[in-house]
Amino acid sequence: MMKCISILGSTGSIGRQSLDIISRLPDVKVAALTAGTGVERMAEQCRRFRPDLAVMATEEAAQALKGMISDLPTRVSYGEAGLIEAATMEEADCVITAVVGMVGLKPTLAAIRAGKRIGLANKETLVCAGELVMAEAKKYGAEIVPVDSEHSAIFQCLMGSRNRREIKKIILTCSGGPFFGMEKERLKHVTKEDVLRHPTWKMGPKITVDCATLMNKGLEVIEAMRLYDLPLEQVDVVIHRQSIVHSLVEFVDGAVMAQLGSPDMRLPIQLALTYPERTVCPVEPLDLTACGALSFYKPDLETFPCLALARACAAKGGTACPAMNGANEEAVAMYLKNEIGFYDIYRLVRDAVEEVPFIQNPTLEEILEADRLARACVKKRATTD
Repeated sequence: MMKCISILGSTGSIGRQSLDIISRLPDVKVAALTAGTGVERMAEQCRRFRPDLAVMATEEAAQALKGMISDLPTRVSYGEAGLIEAATMEEADCVITAVVGMVGLKPTLAAIRAGKRIGLANKETLVCAGELVMAEAKKYGAEIVPVDSEHSAIFQCLMGSRNRREIKKIILTCSGGPFFGMEKERLKHVTKEDVLRHPTWKMGPKITVDCATLMNKGLEVIEAMRLYDLPLEQVDVVIHRQSIVHSLVEFVDGAVMAQLGSPDMRLPIQLALTYPERTVCPVEPLDLTACGALSFYKPDLETFPCLALARACAAKGGTACPAMNGANEEAVAMYLKNEIGFYDIYRLVRDAVEEVPFIQNPTLEEILEADRLARACVKKRATTD
């Protein structure tokens, strides 16, 4: 069991649930907490968990936090440098990366190079630089334990598998979001409130929009390829509305293993901290007699083209993936500010992927540049189209 934890993104959904789990584990200390600009919530967390370091996104937010916790010994920092310091603190043996977006890439790489266990909840890290990240993890002996429910499920299904050649296929389950079964014409008129009303999970707005477009599942396909070193052809997606089966693995002998559980992120979070042990978890146990029938469907790639676009970028590799991710982050941010429509997200991301110059084996700097160019493309096209 990990004994000292840094949480990158502690005021978000995953971060708050991570702290809930930590509060229930014996003798676990918090080394560092980081957040965006949510000063009041960060101050509350600092008073309860007494981290050595607290990091805010901006200098202004950091100054405000300093004033609120001036009576505590917690140091306060800000920005990318602060994030990297939180990720590499000597006393921390595990770093939960729960920040959203590309901002998590450099701190995660820094934590890997410091030999930490990574409780990975920042899928963009592997989507944009998965080959580089996994190579660094192998080089520095850093253990990556996924926190996303789907990838944690795969991780658990593979615990007894010693040879990756035994895997025939990974099957990621997808709730289908709030618009499962709807026709494309109807989706042109959905409201932001409709988009943010996920049927199963309570998450932040960005990931909730990604679930509605199915881009989130596309990102997870790429993440699975990197985590388990598999080609695209061995990663599949099925719609599973009940969110009880969190993902499955089909083996070459025809056996299929699935991880089932209540839809509560605290279970995969706790496993990331206690692995290879399992301990009692506060999640309500799954009652098979009460969960009803379990159904599975093929995703509708015509109505939800973001999933098809993500798979195409996965097949192409190189800078196609960071360009797609950066464009999607920018487009979703614009959508949440009511600047574009629901299907504009797909259109803008597709156009950015086509426009950004492609590099097959990019360096970290070229990955970051593809991200920058894709964001710029989205902004330009959104204002001129």
